[in-house]
Amino acid sequence: MDGRTGRTRPELVIFDCDGVLIDSEPISLARLTENLQRIGVPIDLETVARRFTGTSMTSIMAHIAADYGVPTPEGFVDAVRADTLRAFDAELKAIAGVAAVLESLPEQRICVASSSDPQRLRHALSLTGLLSHFDGHVFSASMVARGKPFPDLFLYAAGQMGVAPEDCVVIEDSVPGVAAARAAGIPVLGFCGGGHWAHDRAGADLLAAGAARVFDEFTVLPHLLGVREPASR
Repeated sequence: MDGRTGRTRPELVIFDCDGVLIDSEPISLARLTENLQRIGVPIDLETVARRFTGTSMTSIMAHIAADYGVPTPEGFVDAVRADTLRAFDAELKAIAGVAAVLESLPEQRICVASSSDPQRLRHALSLTGLLSHFDGHVFSASMVARGKPFPDLFLYAAGQMGVAPEDCVVIEDSVPGVAAARAAGIPVLGFCGGGHWAHDRAGADLLAAGAARVFDEFTVLPHLLGVREPASR
């Protein structure tokens, strides 16, 4: 057993998408902030990043209604999604080193579980050339009753893959995501190498939420998982 993850060679590695596989959070958070301001929400980018990174749009808009008294206008969520996808087309990149690591892991042992909606997920993974690694094993918060920080999505993903939660490891970049994995009884590694982690407490925040260990470069992930490093190509 590996004390860094709670086990060696997990049967299933569950990847969050935004901020883990793709460096999308700076783009997404900027577009969300501008669109919230457009409908009269007095909020800045720092607050949006702190409160809503890793959170589903359903949960975000519920918080906006409760905390700011601004109900979701008709068509707003779809407009934010369309705006974000346009920005992805121009700016989105995969996290450095992700593709090589995915190639080193057997495909049947990896999946994606993200707060993003299915259309955005597939679009983003296709743009960055990562979709084929997951062989259709891409799960969205829209498929469950409650998004992160609740455990529903990770439990659903594990169930769909036929693996017990304790035999999985989650890779997450957000406090709600880490909390969701822990609530599901799944060990979690925190990734703090995305462009949205711009402060010194990045690792500390994820550790405090329950991550077993944090890392900021994907080249170390096979080692953390107890998986042999791929041979030089």
